Amino acid sequence: MMTVRQDVHSSGSPVLCQSCEARHRGVCGALDPDQLVALAKTSARHSVDPGFELIGDAETVDSYSNVLSGVVKLTKSLSDGRQQIVGLQFAPDFLGRPFKVESAINAEAATAVSLCSFPKAAIERMLKESPELEHRLLKQTLNELDHARDWMLTLGRKTASEKVTSFLLMIARNIDPTIDSAATSASFDLPLTRADIADFLGLTIETVSRQLTRLRTDGVIRIENNRHVRVDSLSRLERRSGA
Repeated sequence: MMTVRQDVHSSGSPVLCQSCEARHRGVCGALDPDQLVALAKTSARHSVDPGFELIGDAETVDSYSNVLSGVVKLTKSLSDGRQQIVGLQFAPDFLGRPFKVESAINAEAATAVSLCSFPKAAIERMLKESPELEHRLLKQTLNELDHARDWMLTLGRKTASEKVTSFLLMIARNIDPTIDSAATSASFDLPLTRADIADFLGLTIETVSRQLTRLRTDGVIRIENNRHVRVDSLSRLERRSGA
């Protein structure tokens, strides 16, 4: 179910952009004030509930979004309906692929997600007008490629324990964009169910649960209410990930 809290920007200064993480750290940071105002006039913020489909596989692309908060789950499907989680997106990631007529993935809200969306034509026009915007989007795409290659290593060579720990480390470092990169501890809710984590890591649900229990027993993590994870030492978590 979609819960919409929409706020279309006025023709004046885009006040909402000033405190937006995507404005400062995401692709919109490449825009000058006039471009930002022009884009803001066509954009709208909205929130969706967990499980809501944001982009359908092979769906016609007519808009793009900045992820403002929450976690988006990216999946690909086979013709017989089997599905694989192929990635996660966090704030302030850019959701969508410019210059594509149809989406090649399915994007679903893994948690409650807040988005700032804008028409396809508006962002593609600005990409042609702003080399810096195009550069920033290319940089994000290359970062995603690097992360995908790192994840291939995780799935192909790491042990079950290292896979689960690597997943927790990724969530700890990305789920809250306001956390300093030099932070030594983290606290977060797991954005995926045990079943989804197992799917993402190529493990069974039982193996995921067993590895989480082992990390908790060893004092590497604390788990509260079955979903909330506290990590007192990110360096210790990283050492257990096989990085």
